[in-house]
Amino acid sequence: MFPTLIGTVVIAGIVGYLCEKSGFTHNGILQSIIICIGGAFLFYFIRLMFGFGFSSPGMNAIVSSIGALIIVPFHWRR
Repeated sequence: MFPTLIGTVVIAGIVGYLCEKSGFTHNGILQSIIICIGGAFLFYFIRLMFGFGFSSPGMNAIVSSIGALIIVPFHWRR
């Protein structure tokens, strides 16, 4: 369980950095990484509690990170 959690954080950080460097988002590097890690944590704990998600923990981390980057910035912008 603990290596999966650490792997989720690392993958989410990499996804946040790559999304910011590629121009997918314009939040700032640190902000994108924080948003991705938050989304990955949320999805990780939802998977533990309810048991639904993708078969691979890495795929869960990638999809939840990108989903958080799409949802959070558009929610707070005017």
